[in-house]
Amino acid sequence: RVCVVDSGIETGHPAVGKVDTAVVVSIEDDEVVVEPDTLGDVCGHGTACAGIIREIAPECELASVRVLGEGFIGSGPVLVEGLRWAIEQGYDVINMSLSTTKRRFVEALHDLTDAAYFQRSIVVASAHNMPVASYPWRFSSVISVASHELDDPLAYYRNPNPPVEFFARGVDVSVAWMGGMRMRTTGNSFATPHITGVCALIRAKHPHLTPAEVKTLLGLTAANAEPADG
Repeated sequence: RVCVVDSGIETGHPAVGKVDTAVVVSIEDDEVVVEPDTLGDVCGHGTACAGIIREIAPECELASVRVLGEGFIGSGPVLVEGLRWAIEQGYDVINMSLSTTKRRFVEALHDLTDAAYFQRSIVVASAHNMPVASYPWRFSSVISVASHELDDPLAYYRNPNPPVEFFARGVDVSVAWMGGMRMRTTGNSFATPHITGVCALIRAKHPHLTPAEVKTLLGLTAANAEPADG
């Protein structure tokens, strides 16, 4: 069970297929509102991530939590509450190809990613495309991802110099987009769902593994991993 916290997912896109659950999160009069999402994707970003996940883990159950609006615009409180909802549903893997640079949301995001970690939900988060401090990818309770330039969707690298922990395909990637279309794009946002898809495959085969064990397994199976004997 994989949840994409993003701009929504276009249901029925040829590269995505069925979306089992789709909700949109908003805050009205200081109250959190979570309701069925009837619009789907509003800017293409979430559909792109979902299509990559579906490519790697075709039999996964996909869910969408829309926290971004048109023009990739979102707010910190909605991001926090969208992640909270996804964690409360107990998804096996949560894809977050987005982050916030605003420090006032750090504590809430840290508490949530810790809660996910302890309940065995794997949060996979993209590093910011620019060299700035943003969250939640910098937390040790998540799996953080940036991009490499190779074409192989299953080639991923362990970074020996964190805070970014893994590199996956994210340069000139053909992705699903709105209107049943495809486009080519670049960014850590699109590297992240490659790792999410791999995590879904690991969890399907080994559902007992904790997030820490999955992260260790990723490191041991990375393309640049070295055997113990050198």
